[in-house]
Amino acid sequence: MGKRYQWLGYWGLDQAQEFAKTLQILFPHIQNNYQLQILNNNENISGTIAYFGETLLETKAGNPRVINFAASGVNNTADSWIKIDEDYLILGRDTFGRVLSYWTQINQGIWFSSHCQLLLPLLSSPRVNLTALHNYTCFSYFPTPLTPIKEISAINAGEEVVFSCLNNQLTHSKKIIHQWQSLPKTFNEEKEAIPQLQTLLKRSVENQLQGINNEPVGICLSGGLDSSIIAALLVKLGVKVRAYTLEFEKDNLSEYPYAEMVAKHLNIPLVKVSITPEKIKKHLIKAVRALDLPFGDGVTLPLYLLYQTASQETEMIFNGENGDQLFAGWTNKPIIAANIYQFQHPEYQKDFTEQYLQTFHHLYGYEKRIFTSEIYNQLLLNEPREAIQSSLDKEFSTDLLDRLRRATLMLKGAQNIQPRATYLSNENGLWVRSPFCDIDLTQWTFQTSENLFLQQSCEKYILKKSVESWLPSEIVWRKKRGMGVPLTSWCLNSLWLTLGSWLNPTVLKAEGRFLDHLPLQVILGQISGHLRGRRIGEILWLLLIWEVWRVKVLGEDKAKVSLLNPFYIPRPVWQKYANIRANYF
Repeated sequence: MGKRYQWLGYWGLDQAQEFAKTLQILFPHIQNNYQLQILNNNENISGTIAYFGETLLETKAGNPRVINFAASGVNNTADSWIKIDEDYLILGRDTFGRVLSYWTQINQGIWFSSHCQLLLPLLSSPRVNLTALHNYTCFSYFPTPLTPIKEISAINAGEEVVFSCLNNQLTHSKKIIHQWQSLPKTFNEEKEAIPQLQTLLKRSVENQLQGINNEPVGICLSGGLDSSIIAALLVKLGVKVRAYTLEFEKDNLSEYPYAEMVAKHLNIPLVKVSITPEKIKKHLIKAVRALDLPFGDGVTLPLYLLYQTASQETEMIFNGENGDQLFAGWTNKPIIAANIYQFQHPEYQKDFTEQYLQTFHHLYGYEKRIFTSEIYNQLLLNEPREAIQSSLDKEFSTDLLDRLRRATLMLKGAQNIQPRATYLSNENGLWVRSPFCDIDLTQWTFQTSENLFLQQSCEKYILKKSVESWLPSEIVWRKKRGMGVPLTSWCLNSLWLTLGSWLNPTVLKAEGRFLDHLPLQVILGQISGHLRGRRIGEILWLLLIWEVWRVKVLGEDKAKVSLLNPFYIPRPVWQKYANIRANYF
C-alpha cells in the first residue's frame, strides 16, 4: 500500500514550463509516478502542481481554483488547501492542524509542498534555523511557522498565507481564518450538558464514516478514556472494528490490560503490537524519514510501528487524539493546581507563560548548558515565549480552562499530535480519522462551564459522566497516566551503543551546535535536578531524533566516532561515578 498523498507546486513570475524537467532532475526516483496539473499559465504568472502517491484529492474548478487535501479521505472536508487565481496564490490550513503545508521563495517564484523534504532539493545550500532548533529543544517539535530550515516556512493552523504579484514583485500576507476563544456559557447544568455531549460525540463519529463500505477499520486503543469512547461509538454504529494497542517490554505501567478490558467489553479483536528496543533500532532511521520533520516525543516511533501493523489489515484508522485538549485532561492538572495556589497566595505569583513552558519538561531555561557559546550568543532566550504567546493571549479566554484549552489545541494538538498522526498514517498508506477534531464538539466545550470539566481532583468530569454507561467503570473513572514509553530504560541499556553512535562527543563537536559533553551531563543528572528519571530518556531521545534527521534527511555530514567515546564505557560505571561525585565532592 503506497503513500496517500504528497504534492509539490510552483507559482510565480519565473515561467514554469520546465517544471516536469525540474522534477526529473531533482527527484529521479519518482520517474513518472506523479500527476501534473497546470494551475494557471498566462503571460505574467504561471503555476503547476505535481501529485505523488495513490490519491488525487478533491479539486474544485472555477475562479479561484481550489484544491483540498484531507488526512481522513472524507469528501467535502479540507485540512489543507490551495486556492489559485491569475493574480494570487493562497495556502491555508484547517484550525486543527492535521495536514502541514510549506513554502519557500526562490527568485520570483513560490514553491509549496505538503512535505518539507520535497522542498529541500530546490535549495542550493539549506541552512539550519537556529531559532527553530532552540524551540525544538524546548517543545520536542518545531512550532509553526518555523521549520528546521531557515529558507522554508510552514503555514500556521487556522491561517492562510496570501501571495500576490504587484508591479512584478511577489508579496505575501497572513490572514487568520479562525480563533479558538471563550464563548457565552450556555451549558451550566450537568443534566442539560450530558445529552448534548452524547449527541455531539455520536455525530462526530458518524461524520467520519464515509467510505467504509462494510470494511473493517482500525482503532488505536490505548486503554485510556478517549480512544475507548471512539471504539465504543464505532461499535454502536455497526462498524467492524479491529483494535491495535502497544505493549512495552518489561513495562510496569503497561496500559495493555486496560485496552484488553475495553476490547472484551466491546467484543472486538485486539492486536497487541509489542515494542522492543530491537525494533526501535531497526526502524529508527526509516521512521525519522517518514515523519518529514523531527518529532522528538518518545511515543512517535512506537506509534509508527502500530500504524505499520494496522496497514496490513485495514486502510483506515481511528484515534482518540484531541480528547485531552478539549476536556482539560490530566496534563493540565499541575498548572491548574499552581494557579489555585497562587490565587490563595499572591506573594508566590508566577508568570503564566513561564509556567506553561515548564509543562513541556524539556530544555527551556538551560540553554547555556546545552549550546556551544557560538550558538548561544546568537539565540534570543525569549524566543520560546514568543512561540506560545498568542495561544495564551487573555483576550480570547474568560477563564483558566478556556485559556488552557486554546493553548493545547493550538500548540500540542495542531503543531505536534495531529500532524504527527497524519505523517504516520500517510507513510503507511492509511487514512486517519480523529473524531475529536470536530468543530461543533469543540465549540461546545468553549460554551460549557469550567465547573463541569473539573470537579475536585476529577478531570474530564462531564465527559466521564456522559459515557459511563458505554464502558466499564474501571476505564471511565480510573486515574489517567501518560503512555509509559520506557525511554530512560532503553537509552541507558539496550540503546546505549546507539546513543554512542549518534550522540558521542566527536559527532556533536563536529556539528558545532550542542556542547559535546551534553548527553553525558543529561545521563548524570547534571543539567538540572528536575531532569531526572523519565526526563533523562526524554531528553536523550529528543537529541537522538534531531541527530538522525540532520544526517539522514538534511544530508549533513556525520563525523566518525572517536575511540574516546564515553558510551564505550558501560552505563553502570558512569552511574557509580555520579554517586561518588555526589557523595564526596
